[in-house]
Amino acid sequence: MSRRWIQNPNRCADEYLNGIKDFIEFARRHNPSATRIRCPCRRCNNTLWETVEIVGFHLVRNGMIETYSIWNLHGEQLDHASSSNATRMDNVEPIVDPNDQVMDIIQDAFPFSSTNINHEREDDVATPIDSAEFEQFEKLLKNANQELYLECESFSVLTAIVELMHGKIKYRMSNLCFDYFLGVFKRMLPTDNCLPKDRKHTQKVLNGLELGYEKIHACKNNCMLFYKEHETLDTCPICNESRFKMTSQNRTTKIPQKVMGYLPLKPRLQRLYTSTHTATDMRWHKEKQVDDDVMRHPADGEAWKEFDRTFP
Repeated sequence: MSRRWIQNPNRCADEYLNGIKDFIEFARRHNPSATRIRCPCRRCNNTLWETVEIVGFHLVRNGMIETYSIWNLHGEQLDHASSSNATRMDNVEPIVDPNDQVMDIIQDAFPFSSTNINHEREDDVATPIDSAEFEQFEKLLKNANQELYLECESFSVLTAIVELMHGKIKYRMSNLCFDYFLGVFKRMLPTDNCLPKDRKHTQKVLNGLELGYEKIHACKNNCMLFYKEHETLDTCPICNESRFKMTSQNRTTKIPQKVMGYLPLKPRLQRLYTSTHTATDMRWHKEKQVDDDVMRHPADGEAWKEFDRTFP
């Protein structure tokens, strides 16, 4: 049986879809009594067990591990010559598609979008969804599925934006420099491309992924914050420095001399516990801690233990 369909980048092609059907039939034939089988998609990597329906869905969405051409984990018998080769292939890290990584980011930001049922329990409570949040999710999903230009398989609009913004931050590119190169890239691409024209428009696309921050005016000399009971003051009560810059009297909006960006803690903690990539680490102190009188984590300290006893 030919397995060339696994290498086909077009997961909507008849060859690929027929190949998935052949694999599902093969797995059912060799595991007739099993209700779940290993999922060989690039994300699950044969480590998670799913129903055959979910496995089929994952293979269309994520693609099969490109090196998994001998289905030994699903009942295929190996001869001696191919045994060592299969062992090597199992140890090869699967190729991760940037578009799949972007979908993972969306699922982390919007947990109600996840289709993975491995961790669902009967007593699970559905994640509440408000209309604004769902609207953001739909916009991101649209950009994640939209081709950067006609017949572009490598990048969606969202994948391109994430890659470019990552480069901007990594190499400390100024906003003016980023806008210049974004304009150059847009002119280089085919005329029907959907790449945003400047940083302002890229930020609008990414709004749904960002956790946001709060801007708080501060004294020029760092004496205080114009916050809570001091929010209405125009001068610092400590050094008498003006809160705002001197501007023309015709200007309607006042420009603060200094602004502090406050990153709220609660939504960031929620994201760390929601994300499938970080939730396990956030629960390590409870689920994986070893009580052997060795200090390897703050949870081994007396202060942590006292806190647990006070607030069980």
